[in-house]
Amino acid sequence: MRGENCLYHVMSRGNDRKRIFLKHRDYERFLEYVLAAKDRFRFFLYAFCLMPNHYHLLLETALPNISSLMQYINGSYTTYHNTKYRRCGHLFQGRFKSIVVDKDHYFLELSRYIHLNPVRDKIVSLPDQYLWSSYRGYIHGKDKYVDLEKVERYLPLSRQSYKRFVLDGIDEGLDPLENVYAGFLLGSPSFIKAQLRHFGNQIKSKEVSHRAEMSRDPITEQAIIKAVARRFKITLESLLKEKSRPMRARQIAIYLLRRYSTLTNREIGEKFGLGHSAVSKAGLHIERLIAHNTGLRRKVEQIISNFEV
Repeated sequence: MRGENCLYHVMSRGNDRKRIFLKHRDYERFLEYVLAAKDRFRFFLYAFCLMPNHYHLLLETALPNISSLMQYINGSYTTYHNTKYRRCGHLFQGRFKSIVVDKDHYFLELSRYIHLNPVRDKIVSLPDQYLWSSYRGYIHGKDKYVDLEKVERYLPLSRQSYKRFVLDGIDEGLDPLENVYAGFLLGSPSFIKAQLRHFGNQIKSKEVSHRAEMSRDPITEQAIIKAVARRFKITLESLLKEKSRPMRARQIAIYLLRRYSTLTNREIGEKFGLGHSAVSKAGLHIERLIAHNTGLRRKVEQIISNFEV
């Protein structure tokens, strides 16, 4: 897949949500691998936040190599972690998650979201109290990991104005990821259309995965909901109810809406009475089950074949 000069929000979580950073040295070592990856794969790092059981990176690739560079970072850190703590197996939960970001419309808001992670998780009360993010570098103008000169091109605020902007966000509780389109795009309508055209010829790419199917004409949400309701022999109203049974029908409907409709996670949540994170959780749960459960996969394929377009 062509992915050069793309701004990505990348997130990876510990397997079973377990801690991936246990000591000070672990955070430092991870960032050392990020620096090594920058030299090897030629990308710019604009923001980061390392949380005990997951991390966020905001980076821009110069080459179409997001998968290679993330495999290097996660693979190197996993080897270090497993050797140090005498364990084996996967450290991270599946493949990293990446979103292509419209730098002109979402750079500012997304950097704030990343820097407020430790505040939202109640680890600290203010972002400058947290050691393992790029927030201090933004405020003081010095960070050995982040390309601050490049950051300034996209940051239309002085350091003090940015500080006020981030602190204001503590009470606002805004989540820009609620506006993610098709699971991998965050930006203005014109940006999304351009990216869908761009990725449209690369449907089989591992980096865009099945979300790139959205570059074709989307299925209406009504067609998806009707197909699920018919398969489970329930009414549309009962499918949308919070305590609907069977629960699997509701989860499959959410999964298919995320994959095939034009609705954002927030809009899907409004239909089902759920928050953004609950929508993501339900969709990813079915996605994981489909990978291992042949019967469920066939059931979902039958529903898809009965979409009324």
